[in-house]
Amino acid sequence: MRLHVDRFTLALLAAVALAWAWPLSDAPAAALDRFTDVAIATLFFLHGARLSREAIRAGATHWRLHLLIFAATFVLFPLLGLALTPLATRGLTPELYLGLLFLCCLPSTVQSSIAFTSMAGGNLPAAVCSASASSLLGVFLTPLLMSALAGAHGGMADPVEAIGKIVLQLLAPFVAGHLLRPWIGAWVARRRALLRYTDQGTVLLVVYAAFAASMGSGLWQSTPVESVYLLLAICALLLAAVMIALTMAARRLGFDRSDEIAIVFCGSKKSLATGVPMAKVLFAGPALGAIVLPVMLFHQIQLLVCAQVAARYARRRAAPAPGAGDDVAD
Repeated sequence: MRLHVDRFTLALLAAVALAWAWPLSDAPAAALDRFTDVAIATLFFLHGARLSREAIRAGATHWRLHLLIFAATFVLFPLLGLALTPLATRGLTPELYLGLLFLCCLPSTVQSSIAFTSMAGGNLPAAVCSASASSLLGVFLTPLLMSALAGAHGGMADPVEAIGKIVLQLLAPFVAGHLLRPWIGAWVARRRALLRYTDQGTVLLVVYAAFAASMGSGLWQSTPVESVYLLLAICALLLAAVMIALTMAARRLGFDRSDEIAIVFCGSKKSLATGVPMAKVLFAGPALGAIVLPVMLFHQIQLLVCAQVAARYARRRAAPAPGAGDDVAD
C-alpha cells in the first residue's frame, strides 16, 4: 500500500516547525489570539450557510442510525478513554493524557465523514444529518464530558462558562450562517474551496498559536519522545476498536450496507476543525499545544485508514454479489 501524505498534513507539520523556530511574545500572541477568534467564527458561519435543510429533513427520520452514531461518539469513545487510563497515565505526560481524554469527548467530523460515506456508496443524507448534529451536540456535551472525566485538571475552564463561550464563538455564527442560507447558500456552494481553505487555515492558525506558547514555556523539553510513540499507538487502537465495534453493531441490529457505511464513518471520526477551536476555549496556558496533539494525530490516522476502508466498500459495491455470504466481514 502506498502511503500518501496530503498537503494539509505537511502544512500542519510546517505550522509546528514554525512555532518551534518563531515562538511569539505576549503582545503578538494576544493579537493572533483575537484574529483566530474571528477566523473561527467565520469558519462556522460558512459551515452553517452550507448545510442544506433538505439534507436535514432527509436524514433526520433515521433515528436508530443516529442513536448508534451518537452512542459511539459520546459514550463508547469516552469509556475507551477511561479504560486506557492505566496504560496512558504510565506512558503519557499529564498534558498528553488530558488531550487523549479531550479527543474521546469530541464530536464527529462533518466533511470527511460525508466524503468517505459518499465514496463508499453509503447513506449520504443520513451521514450529512448525523455528522452535522454531532457537531452541534458537541457544543454542549464535550465540555460536560470533559468535566466529568478530567475535572479541573489542566487548567480546564468551568463547563458552564465554557459552553457559553462555545455557543457564542461556534454555534451562534453557525446558526446565523444557516439562517442566511437562502441568500448566501448558492454563493457558498459555488465556492467550496473557500470553505476548505477557511477550515484548514483556521486550524493552522490555532495550532501555530498553541505550539508557539508551548515552545516558549519549555513544555516540549519535558515530553519524552516515547510518549508520542505511545500516543500514536493508542490513537490507532482507539480508531480500530470503534470501527470494528460499529461494523459488528450495525450488522447485529439489521442495518443494510448503505446504513452500515454511514454508521462506521460518522461514528468513528473525531473533528479536528471543531476540536482545535474548542480546546482554545476549554484550556488555558502553554499546555494547549500538547492537549491538541492527540487530536492532530488521530485526524491523520483516521484519514489514512478510512480512505482504505471506503475504497474497499466501493470495490465490494461494484463487484457482483454471488451470495449472502458476501456480507460477512473478511
